[in-house]
Amino acid sequence: MASKCVVLCPNPYRDSNLEITLHVKTLLEEHGHDVYICPVFDSDGESVIPDNVETFQIDEKIAEAELLVAIGGDGTIMHAGHSAAVHGVPVVGINAGTKGFLAGIDRDKADLVLQAANGDYVQEHRMMLDVSLIRQGQEILTGCAINDAVINGFGDSITITAWCDGDKMTTYSGDGVVFSTPTGSSAYSLSAGGPLVEPVAQDIILTPICVHGMCAKSFVLGPDRVVSARASRHHGKRAYLKIDGSEPIEIENDDIVRVKRSETEFIMANLGLKSFYDIAFEKLIDNSR
Repeated sequence: MASKCVVLCPNPYRDSNLEITLHVKTLLEEHGHDVYICPVFDSDGESVIPDNVETFQIDEKIAEAELLVAIGGDGTIMHAGHSAAVHGVPVVGINAGTKGFLAGIDRDKADLVLQAANGDYVQEHRMMLDVSLIRQGQEILTGCAINDAVINGFGDSITITAWCDGDKMTTYSGDGVVFSTPTGSSAYSLSAGGPLVEPVAQDIILTPICVHGMCAKSFVLGPDRVVSARASRHHGKRAYLKIDGSEPIEIENDDIVRVKRSETEFIMANLGLKSFYDIAFEKLIDNSR
């Protein structure tokens, strides 16, 4: 079996003392792979990473990587996954978080990472969204979402107007709106009453948040649509845009948020351990687990 370059991206707040990470590193190196630890969410001021562990920045190693292993929750996978997606590197996750929809491996089965490192997996291509913030006709911010882009009021009701390819879709008052990928349909969009969509689908999902009315429902739109929304605020209320849970960006009254399918794809290394339906049942329906 040919040696591969594998990047491990642990969340040190989830993987205490990097216990899982160091076990996986040792296992992969014993089988001839080159392994680099590139932590996410580690504070420079008060590191929780053991002093004897050599670490790297993800941007230093991701271009040469053939597999990225994220150890943490879904936030960890998304954080590392943005860098992996740019370089077309497949991602597999070890769940050291809570729900773990994206993580294909449970923490007590971490040795299965070797299967992924050996190339025994199916590439699962996931749609991403390009997100633009437009102010006075100028694009002032761009981003790319694995899960979603969200417009929220700041504890206040705001008015959302949305368009699809220039045609008006809906207007309502509420807490905001979620633009979701199929991967993100099991996250905020679902909590707001949106549909559960299989993650390999090619759809843009628009889900209203806490609507003050009975008629605002989710839209599931084709992948080639361009969807836009404007948040109208009254009497000094504020509204924000967040992309995959990033730091919120305040938006102004006439700003437009535009969303479309990205040319970049998020690639998951699917080991075939559980189907999408198994995961949905386990995480969302069977409360006895």
